[in-house]
Amino acid sequence: QVQLVESGGGLVQAGGSLRLSCAASGIIFRIYHMGWYRQVPGKQRELVATSTSGGSTNYADSVKGRFTISRDNAKNTVYLQMNSLKPEDTAVYYCNARGLHIASGLDYWGQGTQVTVSS
Repeated sequence: QVQLVESGGGLVQAGGSLRLSCAASGIIFRIYHMGWYRQVPGKQRELVATSTSGGSTNYADSVKGRFTISRDNAKNTVYLQMNSLKPEDTAVYYCNARGLHIASGLDYWGQGTQVTVSS
């Protein structure tokens, strides 16, 4: 059974920091691209950051320079360090795993964790 379990969300003041974690189980973690997405009510889910199986990273323009994605293949965990948070970063943040090679076509989501940034 595949599980992606996010943690680390919460309430923080503008300018503060949070670190999200996503622990994966039931997958061969190293052959999955991992990503963080976010969604606010009434809007589409949007990409925040991705980390390929090879370790390359990509960020939405709105978070470049403030957020850092990283992965620990030994712990089957992907992280999102969020600094200099703004009220507009308030959203539910979701972890995503997209498979490669023998896992090609497989796509999994976590349950989401709420991040609220107060002004």
